Amino acid sequence: MSDYNNWQDKVAGGDTFNASAPAFVPNFSAAAFVPGAAWQPPTETQPEEVAEDWEAAEDDDATNAAAQPDAAPVEAESPAETSEPVAEAEDKPEAVEPEAKPKPEVEASTTPAEPEVEAAAAAAAPEPEPEDEEEEEEEEDEVDDTADIKEHLNIVFIGHVDAGKSTIGGQLMFLTGNVDKRTLEKYEREAREKNRESWYLSWAMDTNDEERAKGKTVECGQGHFTTDNKHFTVIDAPGHKSFVPNMISGAAQADVAVLVISARKGEFETGFERGGQTREHAMLVKTAGVSHLIVVINKMDDPTVEWDVNRYEECKQKLAPFLKSTGFKKDEVFFMPVSGQIGINLTTKAPAGMCDWYTGPPLVTYLDSLPKIARLLDHPFRMPISDKYRDMGTIVMGKVQSGRVKKGGTVYMFPNKDKVTVDTIWVDDEESDVARSGDNVKLKLKGIEEDAAQPGYVLCPRSKPCHVCTTFDAQLVVLEWKSIICPGFNAVLHIHSATEEVVLKILICHINKKTGKPDKEKGRPRFVKQGDVCIARLQCAGAVCLETFKDHPHMGRFTLRDEGKTLAIGKVLKLIDPRE
Repeated sequence: MSDYNNWQDKVAGGDTFNASAPAFVPNFSAAAFVPGAAWQPPTETQPEEVAEDWEAAEDDDATNAAAQPDAAPVEAESPAETSEPVAEAEDKPEAVEPEAKPKPEVEASTTPAEPEVEAAAAAAAPEPEPEDEEEEEEEEDEVDDTADIKEHLNIVFIGHVDAGKSTIGGQLMFLTGNVDKRTLEKYEREAREKNRESWYLSWAMDTNDEERAKGKTVECGQGHFTTDNKHFTVIDAPGHKSFVPNMISGAAQADVAVLVISARKGEFETGFERGGQTREHAMLVKTAGVSHLIVVINKMDDPTVEWDVNRYEECKQKLAPFLKSTGFKKDEVFFMPVSGQIGINLTTKAPAGMCDWYTGPPLVTYLDSLPKIARLLDHPFRMPISDKYRDMGTIVMGKVQSGRVKKGGTVYMFPNKDKVTVDTIWVDDEESDVARSGDNVKLKLKGIEEDAAQPGYVLCPRSKPCHVCTTFDAQLVVLEWKSIICPGFNAVLHIHSATEEVVLKILICHINKKTGKPDKEKGRPRFVKQGDVCIARLQCAGAVCLETFKDHPHMGRFTLRDEGKTLAIGKVLKLIDPRE
């Protein structure tokens, strides 16, 4: 061991070689003590080669070049201290068996690079975490994409009171197998006892006693059915003028609208003339963003009509110009004759000899052939609450306007910013693990009481919340209004499922109807009247969740109503900071 100690003293006295380096000493011991092999003292040139390699490594790393020269000398250490690892290696030679190599020179030359490898490994250690997160996100996307193979369409039935909306809805539920014959016979028996025999089909959609007793839909009823290509949610909107706010809430959840017209003599004229709900409903669904309208001319089996093609064409010719003026294009409107009471032309074509002049498809077949609607899956999650109730927890209802939400996920309820957890998801009364844009859902929420959830509130993520404000600039189109509208005018704002009182603060400018741009020649208006288009600043009495029309069309459309009439429609252009 004397030769070895002399050699250690010689190495320790060098200026460039650090014998105490933690990664270097084990390599020397491995090279010196190979089981079954005689130890040979290293040559005089070997430490110089090692030093040259170490200096090359220092030149490559600027940080090590600055730190290592001060730590390189080891005069303070004694040969006894440096030999401790050697003694330990002698006691446990089996620990170095895997490191044994025939050429010590190779072992020594590769040693200086080990600190760099360890540093790189330490830096790379946290990297698997984000990779796992990315994998989880990919798995979520995969689950969402395959969660519902069939496209989900929301249909709202609109029209004047007593046009037959609920009857058609109930007949569809029966013909598609979602209401069995025994249940329908029960409804018919109960309706006969109340002298309402012809209303029994509507009871499949009108569920409360008030609606069944009066024969008038008050709240939006819901049902659903499935075809070969699509899954449909049916929303039965009220037709009476007293319940238009409820109808607006239903229209805000719809993708397609079915405008039900009564062909019976006198009923069509009552609903279509000024003051009837046919005009107002068509205008409201267009404002709500519905781009496809199916006009169903019902009661064609009535004794006053008896499938008369002339009566059908008369209704069609009166409706077409009005719908065009509302904003519906020719290819967005489709007319068809039906009978909701006896189920003709709903799921199958009319029998031969009854309605041979109509060659188009029945209602369900046409709905099934509609083009796919683009969903806002890449947008942040937004779900305006349309209704709520308590059933072993807080249940909220509404349509997912954009994004998606998963069971067990955490979202926030704006404008109060309440943190809630999605405990259960129901899509058309069936439990699901995920709800996506376009789904009409019920959510059971944890962490909030029923009183804290109100219609018009919006569920959204904390990272990308919806905007909440009281003042905004909007483009207004003034509809049927006899008087003038000027600053200080008060009305009721309906935006998605929210309802709020609003005051017109400023009229900013007129809009040229031909160009669609501000009309600078007219200057700032002092008032607007029926038919005018303008940009105005509106101020709400309370905070409202909304978005600009450009960023999120479903959250940026609104209606202004007063005295039970729709006076204007509009879209949000700019949100105003209250500090301005």
